[in-house]
Amino acid sequence: MTGAFTDLGLSAELLAAIADAGYEAPTAIQARAIPVLLAGRDLIGQAQTGTGKTAAFALPILQRLDLADAMVQALVLTPTRELAIQVAEALHTYSKRMGHVRALPVYGGSPMSQQIRRLKAGVHVVVGTPGRIMDHLRRGTLKFDALRTVILDEADEMLRMGFIDDVEWILGQIPVARQTALFSATMPPQIKRIAERYLRQPERIEIERTALTLPAIEQRYLNVTERQKLDALTRVLEVEPSEATLVFVRTKTSAADVAERLQARGYAAEAMHGDMIQAQREQTIRRLRAGQVEIVVATDVAARGLDVEHITHVINYDVPHDAESYVHRIGRTGRAGRTGTAIMFVTPRETRLLKLIERFTGQRIGPMRMPSAADVAARRASLFKEKLRAAAHDDGLEPYLTLVEELAEEGMDMAEIAAAAAKLARGSQPLEVAAPSPEPSPASFGGEGDMVRLFIDAGRETGVRPADIVGAIAGETGLSGQAIGAIDLYDRFTFVEVPRDRADHVLAGMRHVKIRNRPVRVKLATPRAEEPRRRPRDGGPRRPVRKGRRVA
Repeated sequence: MTGAFTDLGLSAELLAAIADAGYEAPTAIQARAIPVLLAGRDLIGQAQTGTGKTAAFALPILQRLDLADAMVQALVLTPTRELAIQVAEALHTYSKRMGHVRALPVYGGSPMSQQIRRLKAGVHVVVGTPGRIMDHLRRGTLKFDALRTVILDEADEMLRMGFIDDVEWILGQIPVARQTALFSATMPPQIKRIAERYLRQPERIEIERTALTLPAIEQRYLNVTERQKLDALTRVLEVEPSEATLVFVRTKTSAADVAERLQARGYAAEAMHGDMIQAQREQTIRRLRAGQVEIVVATDVAARGLDVEHITHVINYDVPHDAESYVHRIGRTGRAGRTGTAIMFVTPRETRLLKLIERFTGQRIGPMRMPSAADVAARRASLFKEKLRAAAHDDGLEPYLTLVEELAEEGMDMAEIAAAAAKLARGSQPLEVAAPSPEPSPASFGGEGDMVRLFIDAGRETGVRPADIVGAIAGETGLSGQAIGAIDLYDRFTFVEVPRDRADHVLAGMRHVKIRNRPVRVKLATPRAEEPRRRPRDGGPRRPVRKGRRVA
């Protein structure tokens, strides 16, 4: 355990942004480096890529900024443009509660004129590659008069790429009265020499490389958009043969939401997150071991120490913030000599995190395709056949055989009798799978698209949950929960998508419905541009809680 972010001396604004981003606890490098950098001391941090070192230096930089002074106060040198962009994005993410922090990535291949214009307008932090930083210094478009902090990120990589002389030239242009931190996965002689020459009595932190023993785990990733995740999860759960599955999300809110949505779909799923008391957590683990729970949706902190041998699948619903967490997550499967499967959902913006994880583990993560409706139907049929074969060997079939014989004597075909019985046995879960509805767009509410949205005048303030909406529609109209689309839950009202060709039927069935023992009004939603805006309780803008898409 590495403690909590609240123990590190960070401001309330940064702690709130960290919580918003889904961080629960600092990594080892963050726990040790942040207090040192906040104190203004120089630092040498030896830690491999993927251990969370970006936050280790970005958070102290932000806390020590004077936002009233629109001059460059911090410089981060990176070996590549991709890393420069990543660091700049992290600075923007962590600073969103602080006010207007200006962090500018500068690198070759991007128009110099745009960078010069931004620098003239005023920038607090510059993140860049050595070559482009040198260009600006020589042009006089980058000045270090107010510079207080310098970070050398992935110093050994800059050495490998031939930038080390450029780095030394840049350090020679910087005021002596500064704080300098150097991060590197290895410490070759040239890097040690730079540290001795340019750092003042640095604190030395070395994070040991995580032991990687994952040969029995098959690792795959699935490209998805954020809105496809729930659809992808339910399809993967249907087609993958598993005993128990651990689904990882970033935040405790997501853990509760995803578990709730799975429960509404009929899965034996439970959430496990940091707000649960130890007794609740232990009860969930006991139920998982006993086979009473098939799926646990967990955050990283909640899953620490979770050791259940029959977990066959780990699904990274949200990509972890750092590669070290990925290793800890997937290590929950493939235990006791068993094989395991790890699947990661990757959105377009997270491709770089996938590559970082592969570098960290030294293992390739293979792509997989989204299971199709045909795949799901085939899996359902296969499982159903197994149940039928098992039932055929059970005792007590005599009354049913008599019934079948009577129907056959009345002229019914044996195959039709069997098919009708199978259909009755399946109940509300047909073998076929409805095609996923298209992602909603403004056009889909004016006469196009296969889904329409309904407005329900009840929301979170009356205790309404997505499962209540699904249950009410399915119970009153007979519409399968798998056919219901996205649910947008607000404080005082809710929007829910239903198939366009069933909308009139749903409206008729919901005319006198009660949800949470309260009568509600259901009608067709107005187009998005005309939707009512929720009045914020804290004076700031509020957005709906997106609950994902309910599709087969």
